[in-house]
Amino acid sequence: MRWITHLGGACATIAIGLALLPFGGATARLGATMLVANALSHAAVQVLKRTVVRTRPCDGSGQPLAVVDVPDPFSFPSGHTAAATALAACAILADPLAALVAVPLALLVGYSRIRLRVHHLSDVIAGALLGLGGALAAARLIG
Repeated sequence: MRWITHLGGACATIAIGLALLPFGGATARLGATMLVANALSHAAVQVLKRTVVRTRPCDGSGQPLAVVDVPDPFSFPSGHTAAATALAACAILADPLAALVAVPLALLVGYSRIRLRVHHLSDVIAGALLGLGGALAAARLIG
């Protein structure tokens, strides 16, 4: 689960978008759309995290349950899920057949965030919705 969760991290999602840029044409446009979608969803995630200020899953005594390092103490929404969903949605908008790979990967990233005790289910659902929104907005902006 640990390596799957990193597929939604900044290093992986930014690298994917950047890796597509040199190919030109529709592939470069997809990379640019992914980068913009990632940035838009990330901005929304950070605003919500600092507005909602929901703590990460804890035990009865308030001790965090996460089994991986967490970047901040805020749980809502899941940034990893938002990023994975943003990229998946961009790929699907570019080629609907991409759903065969993109959807399971995005779902696995979201599931890993719950399984590794970093997020609550509602955090992951909200992250997925933000990622989808970022992708739709980026697709509109990039054309």
